[in-house]
Amino acid sequence: MTREARPTSVLRLAVPRGAGWGKAVAAGVGSALCAVALLAASGYLITRAAEHPPILYLTLVMVGVRAFALGRAALRYVDRLAGHDASFRQLAVVRTEMYRRLASVAPAGLGSTGRGDLLTRLVTDTDRLQDLPIRVVGPLVSAGVVAVLSVVAVALVSVPAALVLLLALAVAALLGSVVTVAVARRSDERTAADRGRVADLVLDTVRTLDVFSAYGTLDDRLAQITRLDERVTTAVRRRGTVESLVGALVGLIGGGAVLGILLVGAPAVVSGALDGPLWALAVFVPLALFEVVGGVPLAVLTFRRVQAAADRVERVVPATVPEGIVAEPDQPADPAALAVEGPVVVSLRDVSVRWPGADEDAVAGVSLDLRPGEVVVLQGPSGSGKTTLVDALVRFVDHRGSYTIDGVPARDMHPDAVRARIGLIEQDPFVFDQSVRQNLLFARDTATDDELLDVLERVGLGRWVERRGGLDAGVGERGVLVSGGQAHRLALARALLHAFPVLVLDEPTADIDPDLSDALLRDLVGAARRAGRTVVVVSHVPVPADLVDRTLRMRGGRLVTT
Repeated sequence: MTREARPTSVLRLAVPRGAGWGKAVAAGVGSALCAVALLAASGYLITRAAEHPPILYLTLVMVGVRAFALGRAALRYVDRLAGHDASFRQLAVVRTEMYRRLASVAPAGLGSTGRGDLLTRLVTDTDRLQDLPIRVVGPLVSAGVVAVLSVVAVALVSVPAALVLLLALAVAALLGSVVTVAVARRSDERTAADRGRVADLVLDTVRTLDVFSAYGTLDDRLAQITRLDERVTTAVRRRGTVESLVGALVGLIGGGAVLGILLVGAPAVVSGALDGPLWALAVFVPLALFEVVGGVPLAVLTFRRVQAAADRVERVVPATVPEGIVAEPDQPADPAALAVEGPVVVSLRDVSVRWPGADEDAVAGVSLDLRPGEVVVLQGPSGSGKTTLVDALVRFVDHRGSYTIDGVPARDMHPDAVRARIGLIEQDPFVFDQSVRQNLLFARDTATDDELLDVLERVGLGRWVERRGGLDAGVGERGVLVSGGQAHRLALARALLHAFPVLVLDEPTADIDPDLSDALLRDLVGAARRAGRTVVVVSHVPVPADLVDRTLRMRGGRLVTT
C-alpha cells in the first residue's frame, strides 16, 4: 500500500496563497489597466485638443493621463515587490516540502537517480517553480482581465472595432501559444534531463579526478561533458530565438488590429456617426493592449518549462511513497522506544521483498535467526539479493512475511526504533568533513574524550589518531584524507559508540587491497564481537572461516545454508 505524504502536487504547492499574493495580482491587473488607459486617454486627448475646445473640456482627461502614468509605475512596483515576496516565501515552503518528501523515501526510494541529477532536481528544478506565480499566473490573469475590459470598452465606442480587436486577440493567443507549446514539448523535458546528466558527469568527474588522470581518460570525459553541455546551450538558444519570434508575431498582429480598427471605423467617422476622438481612443487601445497580451505566449512557454521541472521533481520525490518503500513517519519515535538494553534476537520467516515497479521478488522466502553474539556471513554474487535483504532488515524497504525483533513485528515498530537495534555500515560509509571527534560525536554526543580514544583503540585507529595530532584532526571532505579501510574503522567506531545490538557490515572490503582485507575483517569483526554485538558480514568474496559462526549464501534472491 502507498501512504499519502501530501496530496498536493508540486505545481499547486508552488502557487502562493494569502493577502500578499492577492495584492500582487491586483496590482498587476491595475498596472496593466493603467498602461492601456494611459495610451487610450493620450490618443483621445491629442485628438480632442486638435479640435480646440475650451480648456475645461480637456481638464478631466489631462488629470486622467497623469493619474494613469503615475498609477502604472506605482502599481508595477507593488506588483513586482509583493509578487516576488510571495513567490520567495512560497518557494521556502516548496523546498521544505521537497526535503520532507526526500527524507520520507530516501535512500531506497530514490532508485537509480544519480547524486548530480538529484541535486539538479532539488535545486535548479525546484528554483524554477518560482516562475509559476511570477511569470505564468500573474501575467495570464492580468492579460485575461485587461483583454476583456478593453474589448468591452471598445465595444462601447464601436462594436465592429471591438470584433476586430477580439479576433486579433484570439489569433495572437492561439498562434503564439501553439508555436511555443510545439517548441516546448520537444525540448523542455530533454533539456532538463540533459542538465541533470551534465551535473551527474561533473560531480562524478570531480570526485574521481585522480582516477581519470591516472588512466589518461580525463580528456574523453571532459569532451563528453562538453558535447552534452553544448546540446543544452543549443536548446536554450533555440528557445530564446522562438521567444523573440513569437514576440514579433504578437506585435505584428497588434499592428494589424490597429489597421483593422482604422478601416472599420473610418466610414463612420466620415459620416459623422462616430465621434473622432472616441474613434482615436479605440485605435490606441490595441497598441498598449498587445504589450500586455504579448506575455501570454511567453507565459505558456514558461509554464511548459515549469511543468517539466515539476515533473522531474515529482518523479524523485512523489507526493505518495511508492509501494514497497517504508515511509518515514511524520512523528518522531518515542524516546523510550529508542532505548536498547542488552542483546536482541532477530527472526525472519518466509520474508520476501519486491522493489517498486518490479515484476519479480528480489528476495523470496528467506528464513533465518540472528542469535545474540554470533557472527554470520551472508555471501553471494552481485544481484543475488544481499543488499535488498539488508535494506529490509533496517526497514528501508517493506517486506512480506514475518520479521520480528525480540518477538515484536518490525512493522509495528517505528523505523527509527528498528534502526536503533540494527546498525548498518554501508559499503561506502559516509565521513563528515569535520574532525575525528565530531565524526564520532554524531553517534553519541555525550561521549567523553577518553571514551572516544578507547573506541578508536578498539577498532585499530588509536596510533593513527595519535600520529594525526589527536581527536581534532580533520578527515577532509567525504573523508578524502582517510583510506577506505580507515573510513570503515571510523564507521565501526561510531556504531560501537551508538551501541547497536546488531551490526551489519555491507561489503567492508570492497575497496580494500586483497592483501589487507583479511586484516581489516579481523579487526572489524573482532572489535564488534568483543563488544558483544551480533555481526552480519555481507560479502561477495570469501571470509576467513575462523571469524564466523555461520555462513549463508544467497542465489537468485533465495537463501541457501552452507
